[in-house]
Amino acid sequence: MPDIQNSETPSKIERSEAEWRSQLTPEQYLREKGTERPWTGALTQNHETGEYMCAGCGAVLFGSDSKFDSGCGWPSFYIPADSKAIAEHQDSSFGMRRVEVTCARCGGHLGHVFPDGPKPTGLRYCINSASLTFEHK
Repeated sequence: MPDIQNSETPSKIERSEAEWRSQLTPEQYLREKGTERPWTGALTQNHETGEYMCAGCGAVLFGSDSKFDSGCGWPSFYIPADSKAIAEHQDSSFGMRRVEVTCARCGGHLGHVFPDGPKPTGLRYCINSASLTFEHK
């Protein structure tokens, strides 16, 4: 079961790859920067009110109030629940220049952020549904 975030400054979680593999389902194991196929994720069409949390550590990453339908096939958000919840990294894999987003607490790969989202931020956090869990509020 994921650890629950209890403080404003979450402590880093470090585990071996074997520990991550035993904790996560094969679909959730995105630590090698993989992705699910578009339109296949369980949370892509979720329109419930609640919080989206990291499947690896339980950190709250996004609120349902920032989710929008971008048409890309993955859950999309225009702002994280907390700016400290997400870490950004340059990603030049596959001949593209993108910004990867990971969970700041456990380092799990979440997806990418693009500058083509709605107001007020203009950002689109394109997130793997498998990297998230959802808690209805």
